[in-house]
Amino acid sequence: GSSWNNCDFETNLCKVFPEFNLQTGWIRRNGKSGLGPPYSDHNGNESAYFLSLSSEMQSSSAALRTNVFLPTDEEHLCQIRFHYWLSQMSGTFMVGFQKHSEDTVTNIWQVSGELRNQWNVNTITINSTEKYEVIFSGMVETQRQGETVAIDDITFSEGC
Repeated sequence: GSSWNNCDFETNLCKVFPEFNLQTGWIRRNGKSGLGPPYSDHNGNESAYFLSLSSEMQSSSAALRTNVFLPTDEEHLCQIRFHYWLSQMSGTFMVGFQKHSEDTVTNIWQVSGELRNQWNVNTITINSTEKYEVIFSGMVETQRQGETVAIDDITFSEGC
C-alpha cells in the first residue's frame, strides 16, 4: 500500500539506504547495461533499474545496510518485501538484522542458487525490542560471466 516506503532503485534516492550507491560491490543498473543477466527488472522492463553484484569487484560478496530503525511494537511489526534474482550456479542471498547492542548480524532468511535465473519475491517480518538495522547480502562463489545476485523493489511497512 501507499504507506510502505518503496525503494525501486529508479533513482539514487532511497531514504532507507543512506548513499547506497557508495556501498561497495553493488551496482545500480538496468537490463540494457551489457553486464549480463538479469536482462530486465522483476516486471520485465529492460530499462528499469535494480541493484546487482558488480562482476568487477575483488571480493565476491556485498552488503546493503539500512538506516537505523526504531524498535517494533505489537501493532506495527516491520515487514519487508523484496524481489531477488540468483544466478543458477553459485548465488546466495541473505537478509539479516543487527541490534544496536550487538556486534553480530543475525541471519533471518537465506536462499542459494537452486532457483534458476528468475526473479522471485519474498516478505520477511522483524520483531525487535531495540533499535536495529537490516542488512541485505549477496554472494557469488565464482566470477564467471553471468554469475550474479540482484535485488529490486524493496518495500518497508510503516512498522519499520
